[in-house]
Amino acid sequence: MPFSRFSSFLLLVPFFASPLTQVGSFAAYGAASSPAAAASNSKKLKTNDPYALIFGTVWGPDDHPVYGVKVYIRRVPRNKPKWELVSDHAGEFAQRVPAGKADYVVSADLKGVKTQEGQALHLAQEAAVHVEYDERVDIGLHLTR
Repeated sequence: MPFSRFSSFLLLVPFFASPLTQVGSFAAYGAASSPAAAASNSKKLKTNDPYALIFGTVWGPDDHPVYGVKVYIRRVPRNKPKWELVSDHAGEFAQRVPAGKADYVVSADLKGVKTQEGQALHLAQEAAVHVEYDERVDIGLHLTR
């Protein structure tokens, strides 16, 4: 039977696992791939839990957004980061955190990040974030030469 204009087509979209996913290819979408991973994710935010959103942009020395920068978010009394993100093609990143009074520090790992001329980049200053309720907090991380 020949194809008509009413034929249905199957669109195949490949799914690539992020190198940051550790529990399986569907972990990037919030589904645990094993019972052990589900148990370790039990303290994470659930879909109905209130949350605050830390939204940021990584800016280069020429005031353009920077892609592929590792961003770390930690709660203030702790020294070890709880969340690790990577800036997207618009230089943006976003992380849900529990709602309520808390202070966070946002920093970047710039190992191997250089300008087109080969100059190393440095973080001008870590960003301090204060969250009160279930709100969105916008920040910017500025890189210098």
